[in-house]
Amino acid sequence: MKITKTSSLTGKEHTIDLPVTNDELYRHHKGELAQNVWPNLTPSQREFLISGATEEEWDEVFGSGEEE
Repeated sequence: MKITKTSSLTGKEHTIDLPVTNDELYRHHKGELAQNVWPNLTPSQREFLISGATEEEWDEVFGSGEEE
C-alpha cells in the first residue's frame, strides 16, 4: 500500500510503498504500538509510519550512528 506522510523533521511530503493493511493502520491509529502492529517492518519503515521521516532525513538530522 502506498502511504503518503509529511515528515515531522523537514515538513516534506513522502510516499513509500509498504506491506501494510488498512486494519493495521487503524490499530495503530487507535493506539497500538507500531512494533506490535508491524513486527515484520524495519525500524525505519515503522518510523516513517509514525513520523513521516525517511531514513535519509533521520540520518541527516541526527547522524547515521556510524563513526565518521
